[in-house]
Amino acid sequence: MYGSELSLPGVNLFNLYQYLVIFFVASLRISSFLISAPFFSLGGIPLQVRIVASISLTAFLFPVIKVPDIQNMLGFNLFILILSEIGIGLSVGLILNIIFSAAAVAGEKIASTAGLSMSSMIDPQSGGQTLVLSTVLTLFLISCFLSLDGHLFIIKMLLESYTYLPIGIFLNFSQVSEIAVNTFGNMLYLAALISLPVVGGLLLIQCSIGIITRSAPSLNLFSFGFPIALISVFIFLYAGVGPISDAFSDLTGTAINLIYEVLQSSDNGSL
Repeated sequence: MYGSELSLPGVNLFNLYQYLVIFFVASLRISSFLISAPFFSLGGIPLQVRIVASISLTAFLFPVIKVPDIQNMLGFNLFILILSEIGIGLSVGLILNIIFSAAAVAGEKIASTAGLSMSSMIDPQSGGQTLVLSTVLTLFLISCFLSLDGHLFIIKMLLESYTYLPIGIFLNFSQVSEIAVNTFGNMLYLAALISLPVVGGLLLIQCSIGIITRSAPSLNLFSFGFPIALISVFIFLYAGVGPISDAFSDLTGTAINLIYEVLQSSDNGSL
């Protein structure tokens, strides 16, 4: 009696290699965004958490992501495809980072006007020394951004970009560069608007202190001028919490619109 040969189900290593390459390429866009975007790239968030988040988001979308033929993803074409996916994620993250810099620029302007430029601390995000007021305004902006579900909107747009900007379609990087330049101009404009009320009030106080010291030269400018300016800046910031939060809400909407424009600027070229 001859027994029939039984074969255990195995895994085709070539197909496994194809799936791993496709999954790796599909995760590049999300991974590069999580590395470059503010809040997601904070030093307090471990690298392992970002890796797990990117893999989880990719695994959620992997069944519906359209990937080019694996035969065309070899050699130089695969290298160009990897650079394209990384460029998409980095473009979205850097645009968001430029917009978030408006709070830091506004804080530095207010601090230098109030005489608080000597108070600095280590920024956990950049790793360098940053003014305390800039760090406070940046954290306030992140709180407003998270409370408005801005992170969910951006992740949703990034996930939906696989539909109208599938893997293998390149961004129009000339248009993206133009958007980045305009974003930098908008960042300076928004930073000036945020800091203008406080800086304007401090300017009036400095003029009043100058008139007082001119009329009474015996008074020491630093003995009473600096405490008045220091107290005034906190009063102005306390009174302007509402308008500053409204400005940060508008800034969140501006960031979402700019990221939408970046993801819509597709090029005709593809692999």
